[in-house]
Amino acid sequence: MEASSSGTAELPRSLSRRAPSRATTMMIDRPNEDASAMDSELVPSSLASIAPILRVANEIEKENPRVAYLCRFHAFEKAHRMDATSSGRGVRQFKTYLLHRLEKEEVETKPQLAKNDPREIQAYYQNFYEKYIKEGETSRKPEEMARLYQIASVLYDVLKTVVPSPKVDYETRRYAEEVEKKRDRYEHYNILPLYAVGTKPAIVELPEVKAAFSAVRNVRNLPRRRVHLPSNAPNEMRKARTKLNDILEWLASEFGFQRGNVANQREHIILLLANADIRNRNDEEYDELKPSTVIELMDKTFKSYYSWCKYLHTTSNLKFPEDCDTQQLRLIYISLYLLIWGEASNVRFMPECICYIFHNMANDVYGILFSNVEAVSGETYETEEVIDEESFLRNVITPIYQVIRKEARRNKGGTASHSQWRNYDDLNEYFWSKKCFKIGWPLDLKADFFLNSDEITPQNERLNQVTYGKSKPKTNFVEVRTFWNLFRDFDRMWIFLVMAFQAMVIVGWHGSGSLGDIFDKDVFKTVLTIFITSAYLTLLQAALDIILNFNAWKNFKFSQILRYLLKFTVAAMWAVLLPIAYSKSVQRPTGVVKFFSTWTGDWKDQSFYTYAVLFYVLPNILAALLFLVPPFRRAMECSDMRIIKVIMWWAQPKLYVGRGMHEDMLSLFKYTTFWIMLLISKLAFNYYVEILPLITPTKMIMNLHIGHYQWHEFFPHATNNIGVVIAIWAPIVLVYLMDTQIWYAIFSTLFGGIHGAFSHLGEIRTLGMLRSRFESIPTAFSRTLMPSEDAKREHADDYVDQKNITNFSQVWNEFIYSMRSEDKISDRDRDLLLVPSSSGDVSVIQWPPFLLASKIPIAVDMAKDFRGKEDAELFRKIKSDSYMYFAVIESYETLKKIIYALLEDEADRRVMNQVFLEVDMSIQQQRFIYEFRMSGLPLLSDKLEKFLSILLSDYEDQGTYKSQLINVFQDVIEIITQDLLVNGHEILERARVHSPDIKNEKKEQRFEKINIHLVRDKCWREKVVRLHLLLSVKESAINVPQNLEARRRITFFANSLFMNMPNAPRIRDMLSFSVLTPYYKEDVLYSEEDLNKENEDGISILFYLQKIYPDEWTNYLDRLNDPKLPEKDKSEFLREWVSYRGQTLARTVRGMMYYRQALELQCYQEVAGDKAEFSVSRAMASNDDNQKAFLERAKALADLKFTYVVSCQVYGNQKKSSDIHNRSCYTNILQLMLKYPSLRVAYVDEREGTADAKSPKVFYSVLLKGGDKFDEEIYRIKLPGPPAEIGEGKPENQNHAIIFTRGEALQTIDMNQDNYFEEAFKLRNVLEEFNKERVGRRKPTILGLREHIFTGSVSSLAWFMSNQESSFVTIGQRILANPLRVRFHYGHPDIFDRIFHITRGGVSKASKVINLSEDIFGGFNSTLRGGYVTHHEYIQVGKGRDVGLNPISIFEAKVANGNGEQTLSRDVYRLGHRFDFYRMLSFYFTTIGFYFSSMLTVLTVYAFLYGRMYMVMSGLEKEILRLASPNQLEALEQALATQSIFQLGFLMVLPMVMEIGLEHGFRSAIVDFFIMQLQLASVFFTFQLGTKSHYYGRTILHGGSKYRPTGRGFVVFHAKFAENYRLYSRSHFVKGLELLLLLVVYQIYGHSYRSSSLYLYITVSMWFMVGSWLFAPFIFNPSGFEWQKTVDDWTDWKRWLGDRGGIGIPVEKSWESWWNVEQEHLKHTSLRGRILEITLALRFFIYQYGIVYQLNISQRSKSFLVYGLSWVVLLTSLLVLKMVSMGRRRFGTDFQLMFRILKALLFLGFLSIMTVLFVVFKLTLTDLSASILAFLPTGWAILLIGQVLRSPIKALGIWDSVKELGRAYEKIMGLVIFAPIAVLSWFPIVSEFQARLLFNQAFSRGLQISMILAGRKDKAATSHK
Repeated sequence: MEASSSGTAELPRSLSRRAPSRATTMMIDRPNEDASAMDSELVPSSLASIAPILRVANEIEKENPRVAYLCRFHAFEKAHRMDATSSGRGVRQFKTYLLHRLEKEEVETKPQLAKNDPREIQAYYQNFYEKYIKEGETSRKPEEMARLYQIASVLYDVLKTVVPSPKVDYETRRYAEEVEKKRDRYEHYNILPLYAVGTKPAIVELPEVKAAFSAVRNVRNLPRRRVHLPSNAPNEMRKARTKLNDILEWLASEFGFQRGNVANQREHIILLLANADIRNRNDEEYDELKPSTVIELMDKTFKSYYSWCKYLHTTSNLKFPEDCDTQQLRLIYISLYLLIWGEASNVRFMPECICYIFHNMANDVYGILFSNVEAVSGETYETEEVIDEESFLRNVITPIYQVIRKEARRNKGGTASHSQWRNYDDLNEYFWSKKCFKIGWPLDLKADFFLNSDEITPQNERLNQVTYGKSKPKTNFVEVRTFWNLFRDFDRMWIFLVMAFQAMVIVGWHGSGSLGDIFDKDVFKTVLTIFITSAYLTLLQAALDIILNFNAWKNFKFSQILRYLLKFTVAAMWAVLLPIAYSKSVQRPTGVVKFFSTWTGDWKDQSFYTYAVLFYVLPNILAALLFLVPPFRRAMECSDMRIIKVIMWWAQPKLYVGRGMHEDMLSLFKYTTFWIMLLISKLAFNYYVEILPLITPTKMIMNLHIGHYQWHEFFPHATNNIGVVIAIWAPIVLVYLMDTQIWYAIFSTLFGGIHGAFSHLGEIRTLGMLRSRFESIPTAFSRTLMPSEDAKREHADDYVDQKNITNFSQVWNEFIYSMRSEDKISDRDRDLLLVPSSSGDVSVIQWPPFLLASKIPIAVDMAKDFRGKEDAELFRKIKSDSYMYFAVIESYETLKKIIYALLEDEADRRVMNQVFLEVDMSIQQQRFIYEFRMSGLPLLSDKLEKFLSILLSDYEDQGTYKSQLINVFQDVIEIITQDLLVNGHEILERARVHSPDIKNEKKEQRFEKINIHLVRDKCWREKVVRLHLLLSVKESAINVPQNLEARRRITFFANSLFMNMPNAPRIRDMLSFSVLTPYYKEDVLYSEEDLNKENEDGISILFYLQKIYPDEWTNYLDRLNDPKLPEKDKSEFLREWVSYRGQTLARTVRGMMYYRQALELQCYQEVAGDKAEFSVSRAMASNDDNQKAFLERAKALADLKFTYVVSCQVYGNQKKSSDIHNRSCYTNILQLMLKYPSLRVAYVDEREGTADAKSPKVFYSVLLKGGDKFDEEIYRIKLPGPPAEIGEGKPENQNHAIIFTRGEALQTIDMNQDNYFEEAFKLRNVLEEFNKERVGRRKPTILGLREHIFTGSVSSLAWFMSNQESSFVTIGQRILANPLRVRFHYGHPDIFDRIFHITRGGVSKASKVINLSEDIFGGFNSTLRGGYVTHHEYIQVGKGRDVGLNPISIFEAKVANGNGEQTLSRDVYRLGHRFDFYRMLSFYFTTIGFYFSSMLTVLTVYAFLYGRMYMVMSGLEKEILRLASPNQLEALEQALATQSIFQLGFLMVLPMVMEIGLEHGFRSAIVDFFIMQLQLASVFFTFQLGTKSHYYGRTILHGGSKYRPTGRGFVVFHAKFAENYRLYSRSHFVKGLELLLLLVVYQIYGHSYRSSSLYLYITVSMWFMVGSWLFAPFIFNPSGFEWQKTVDDWTDWKRWLGDRGGIGIPVEKSWESWWNVEQEHLKHTSLRGRILEITLALRFFIYQYGIVYQLNISQRSKSFLVYGLSWVVLLTSLLVLKMVSMGRRRFGTDFQLMFRILKALLFLGFLSIMTVLFVVFKLTLTDLSASILAFLPTGWAILLIGQVLRSPIKALGIWDSVKELGRAYEKIMGLVIFAPIAVLSWFPIVSEFQARLLFNQAFSRGLQISMILAGRKDKAATSHK
């Protein structure tokens, strides 16, 4: 090779012989990719530095292949030097591939510009410089120049290896020096090309940007550090020491911040300053920031820091000495904070830790500026410390990160107890006490914080390796798995409920039933015992605080421990004192009262108890008084006065967060009223309907003497039949505790509905309503969505300002075009909906044609049939319909203009002029009906319509087209002159007479010269199209648009204009904002393979969507035929069409990019003003320089205001992956960046150290944008370690990318969301909510936005879920925000006050497991830190949801898990204690209380049935029926019946019905409600009740929470029986079968009220629940009752059940694997969890105990021996089965005969025993059946206990027996559930009925679901290919 002869290292030939067969390994399966162009993107991470060289090679390949070859050769050499042994991951394959390519290119490429390689590359380099760089500096954009300078730099590096240094000629060297000098100015930039020269983008010319940049560049008088650099220090470091461009670079030189971080935060702070400075500033040109700008930014940034200093009683280090440049110093402090935050990585979740770091570094800054030099003179000062750009990361962030990482490893992948490791909150709260200063500065790594008790693990440790050791104590709080958390967190609520219940029972018991009895002296005295109960519950609360927080005591201050102990002591004192005092006030004490009265002898005092109670409630009275004056309470909580601190110390522990959260008086009044009304209703219902009716039967039962039992009674002499009383009252008590949730649903529905009505929701909900109010829409639009100076003008009622129309029409038309591009509407719909661009051409307002449709034909018919004698009468009729009048005038004037424009001949124009003059004169003189024959109008209308349709038609032959046009036009003129005009010939003659050339005129025929080229003019064509529509649309356009989604969007947009929203500011005044979307590995864009891949029913996604969206598919096909469509592969359009109907990243990005589109239009409207073109697209097409300047400025302002970052965490790995799905994700994300230039992608780059260095992986946060063909790197910031392995995935993903967001607001958008152009236009209004003054002077920190669920049209399940979710995100959140004031953040489209949140820990929390529902913790955090959350419904964002039962259930399980974890969390504890009583109630019932109430609903059923079972089996029920009177029994029945009302939970759908009613009309709501019931919505909701209660309960008991991906698929497919069984076995089937067993036992042995109709009423809800839990998965399973699928399912289930499993076998393949995974939570649960699990399992022994005494064989014996014998029988049976099993295993093969003999003997023995039992002991067949009922639950209990005691049972060697017992039970349960399905599958009608049930919504829209499920494809539908 020539290259090797030019001074380069020799090519290592040996490489070419190593595994050449793997040369193409890196290039596998790259569909649609040019392999040669992609090698630069496949570089292994350890060789990342050669990627730019290969990119340059690909870039210049076509221009000079030889130089490209030299570049690749250089890249190969460099790779070989970096990893000579090819030991890095993927290095060998890559080098082999590159080597093969080089060998091929060496032969194929030859020099073009010279004879050898050295001259070739020099010539090319010089040409490149002169052609591209020299000429480009004045003409090219900065991003182009950045790319060119990068290429030039790489080329020179290659050149130096090819050309020996002495042989590089002067010109080349000079060019290279120029490139090196200017290269820094042309780096790839994000938004601001700050140092670019030459052609500057409009954004850097904006005065606000210039002023901000100038302020940041002010480095006057900043001292320079003089460091003695080592001789081998790189030049870059030396340069950095001398050259400082701005404040941030100065800070970097002092503290060692990374270059990427500095560049990122430089742009960040400039944009913050620029946006804040221009607000409310009208200067067009200025060069200095307002002083207030920096002060305001500083106040917002450091509000949290000031608060921290104040809390710790430490002086702030934000110091400003006299005579200093205060603005410069403020900017230094702000920049320092942002640089720390920008490099903090995971430490960003610890805001007070960042405060600590800043506190010390700000002190260092002050020291450098005002201590080290005498005056701030800019002199250098000397220091020994060498600062490099990773110093800060290495010395400050990494040590803290390592502490976090070590603690995170203690959680053992989320399985360890929360109390065993410290999460982010624990570590952050270390900085809430003064002991954090012991860490010192610089950080003392021997300080307590850093000394982890774990053993130190080596650097090259495995990531999943866990080291054990004694854990450090928690900080301030311990998360413990126990249901006692519910009482600890909300003790005030539970105490209130218990006291109220006790008071009601006492009043009902002692009085006549009237509430007035409470005023009776004796009753009142008894009621006062509620305070004794309160004292005991308070003691319980104090004890729980001590016990549950015990693991944090070592970290508690003495004052905290003292408070806990004193609280407990005082509570214990009251718990003793109050009972004693009460006992002394009772005359004849009995029972417990007597016990207490003996404590103090004979002392009696009637009033002592009253005084004691008064003293006891005194603190509560004081708290109530403070509650009434929230400002005073807020001031007390935030005060630093010692006396107040002492008072507050007792009231609530001192804490950094949660202080001063009290609302203003108005809000307090609103939510207090809400709750007082609710509690009165609830308690009245409880008293009169539940408690009072039960009092009399209870008294009767307590007075009965029952001596006869049907079983062995352990407590036969128990007084008052206490067991029966508990059995009857238990369900009533549970209902009492949970029915507040039902009352909340009712009241929130009422209040939410009223609030929604007052907010003007649903005022325009149909097209009819839209038409009736359309005239007022432009005015409303200008008033709300245009800046105030345009909106302030007064408008008369009957006149709409033309400016309003213009502004409105620009936006309206863009909205309509966006819907057309989305295929929501057809071309015809689009034309009917557009407002014309030529609005000023006619004398009337031009409304969209859909309003004027059919008006002309009606007017023509009206005129034709008119029989009056006055013009005025005809015109009055026409004017009575304003739209008709507008249509007539517009049509006439437009026709006049079109005809004048078409006619080329002057004489023809004169004729037409005479005709139109005649029309005008006759109208003016009111003789129109005399001068014109009305009967000719229909004919004229038809001819004009024909003429216009020919005019618009496409033509091939111009002559034919023109002759057709002339013929029809002459017909039109003939009709006008002969049929219409009475004196038509006179008018023609008059026109001829006035002609100057009469002779020539006679020779030619009239109207033959027509200008047909006018039709090419876009504006002119629009007029023709519009006139044609007005004439041709004869039917009313009431159904335009046809598409339901388009209708919904149009009506919502129109309606929102009349809702209360802030006025729109100017674009330059609006808040700047970012959108952040976390993405992992979900679908970006569906591939062609995905579209056509068929499922088992033969259905592809494409076919499915064609049937679901037939109108949109038709519109898409029409759009494809549009000749204006850009030349693009049709398959690309098809992929986009499908992807935009799924839940894909492409859909989300398109939606969010509407913000930018809307901003550009708004900017353009403002910048261009009256000179604005009618649309941005027209302005772009214009050649007018002014228009281009307007557009450039509009884009600059849009850049200034909006940033969109998608955090594609694993983008780097996807780029290099060989997996087809990952690869396609990378390609599609790249395509999105190229399609949307303003889109930014952040990812975590994982780079391996080279083999020689033996260094661990290095991680970077990287920001990318789209370049020419590939992505371009903008910023790269090194991280202290892997960011995502510490916490939950999504918040960690958000956190790493949040540093790249910009602006004052941040919208968090999930991957399954969408946006709409018309809604994006309202965003500047929403952002004004942050500036809106509210009562209490609090500004919101989170703006909640409404969502529209777009997945509701697929199936009935999707519809149910959509309605449920819609009601939550509308009426639910509306009521949470106002009046209840407890709305948080629920993870969807909420907008955050960005500065507030980045200084307080971010937008979510990330600790593993506990923050599983990470988003709501962001809301909790915001509220606890003084934030305020609102909700706004005039704007909406799209949201997708799961559409099949299984994904829905998985999602519900995840949310229930999350709520379980919330129950344990410190945030819920603090909010529960820091909120006032009523706000605490709101908080409880709208978060974890909803899930606990769901669980109580299920427990009520259990309590009722187990209570009845106890009464039935013991014989107590029979005795009560025998002894009691009929009246008493009836009262008991009615009392029991009430609790069954609540089990169906019908009332929970009330909010759904109200919201549908509000927005679609109450008739629609009622119809929808009934349709939902017919489609078994109640079955679905009851089933989900089981999901919620199971996963919530299991999470609190055992943990096991985890993120559950649901997949967001399209096609609703058939789930196999085994899959359903795996998913629902433990959550639904086991519980359903248990309830079924209870009901059966109750049915068989119960004796109560069989004749009563109430029996059915009481149990019907339970039977319904059982049916729902057992069969809902099959009812809602497509093709669930199709015979063939049922057979296949059975085969599959048997195979799955029989598989033995083993290591690595997935749960889908083997029952054993699944069974082990299903018990995973028991392996990691605590001892308390195990004991509870065993205790709960004991309930199954009751069946056997009860049933054996009912058997005939027991011969009515009540001896305990009967029960003992039953165990002998059971154990013998199990032993025999075990013997058979062992025999089969041991003798089944080798000793077949012996085994058969054994089986025969066992069979004969069994027969003999059964014969003896039947003959001698009177055993019956009934007894046998009953025994099965008795023994099955016992076996299940043994199995459950065996699973809990897994370790000891394994040690005993009987685990296999337990496993086989488990398998046997699974078989039995599967058979019981499967049998009904198999029977129903016999009948084809059941399958058809099910399809109708599932897809009724689809049927009503004409869809052929039966065809879809059968898989019979309509091939014609796909013939577009």
